Amino acid sequence: MVEKKLATVDVEAETEKRPPPTQAELEMQIADLRAEISRLTETVTAIGTGAKAVVQGEAELMTERVRERVREDPISTLLTVAGVSFLFGLLARR
Repeated sequence: MVEKKLATVDVEAETEKRPPPTQAELEMQIADLRAEISRLTETVTAIGTGAKAVVQGEAELMTERVRERVREDPISTLLTVAGVSFLFGLLARR
């Protein structure tokens, strides 16, 4: 416990001994931060594009399955839609 406190005090003492950063060092740090932000932006854009493609593919697949289901058995599909609509109507009246 005492060692941790001493280590903290040593780190703080070293921080206080350092000279303040110069204008050039600050500009380099700002340039590094801007480059990092740019890389992060590209990464987020790539992730978003990939997610969009996956969702779009799933939606197309689901649409095709519904169309096939309606073609195979239109009566049961119609009855199912009517039943669900009736239930939504009952819930909406409350």
